[in-house]
Amino acid sequence: MPKLLLTGASGFLGWNFCQLAKSEWDIYGTYFSHPGSIPGVTLLKVDLTDFQEVKRLFQEIQPAAVIHTAAQSNANTCQTHPQESYLINVTASCNLAGLCADYAIPCVFTSTDLVFDGLNPPYRETAPVSPICYYGEHKVMAEVGMLERYPQTAICRMPLMFGLAAPTANSFIQPFITTLTEGKQLNLFTDEFRTPVSGATAVQGLLLALEKVQGIINLGGKERISRYDFGYLLAEIWQLPTTRIKACLQTDLNMPAPRPPDVSLDSSIAYELGYTPLSLREELERIY
Repeated sequence: MPKLLLTGASGFLGWNFCQLAKSEWDIYGTYFSHPGSIPGVTLLKVDLTDFQEVKRLFQEIQPAAVIHTAAQSNANTCQTHPQESYLINVTASCNLAGLCADYAIPCVFTSTDLVFDGLNPPYRETAPVSPICYYGEHKVMAEVGMLERYPQTAICRMPLMFGLAAPTANSFIQPFITTLTEGKQLNLFTDEFRTPVSGATAVQGLLLALEKVQGIINLGGKERISRYDFGYLLAEIWQLPTTRIKACLQTDLNMPAPRPPDVSLDSSIAYELGYTPLSLREELERIY
């Protein structure tokens, strides 16, 4: 099988990718702070911010393709530690694109819907970027820098993702489930909207991008939904008490990173290429 270098294999998306793609690819997955084992996958501890180390990795593995999911993806952490997060989110990403250019191999990068300010949804690939937090800014810088180094890079703007927890990483639904199972109150925004997909669907999109995409593509779901309504749907399917779900507004919570109100993605280009998200109900029923 062809060799694929996957960064961030211990993260939620990276772990899901390994589960679904290891039958097609000989995956070499990197991690930094969360060691573990994934049957059928070679895991390597790598500091992606060390260019010489990454360069040696390319020389040793000789990958046929790269999928770069590693990031500091916690927006609040990026807001409070912008210099550290810049190194992994921007510098390391641009270096990877440069190496992929040197080897003339496909490069897929996971960006975010948070490159937008949430004031003019739904967002197509051609919409002007307008990030309001450092995480979104860093992803914009990475997009620009990677395409400058290697115009063939596939930039995948990812939505909010959910699914079964990886051994070392949750999706956003695990805290919801824990809170409701313990009978505690779950406060969810009624004024924050996204176009979520499951981890499995996101992986389908990345594999599609690896094969068919150069430049920017949106990989959002087909349904625009608030966190509050998503939580209600989750509780209904998981048969959890809905009485503890309470509506709140973004302004009710004081967090370091500003939150855009509606970063719904228009992903019709991906749909035309064969990207097929299920309904949110179907996605949640599949992982229940």
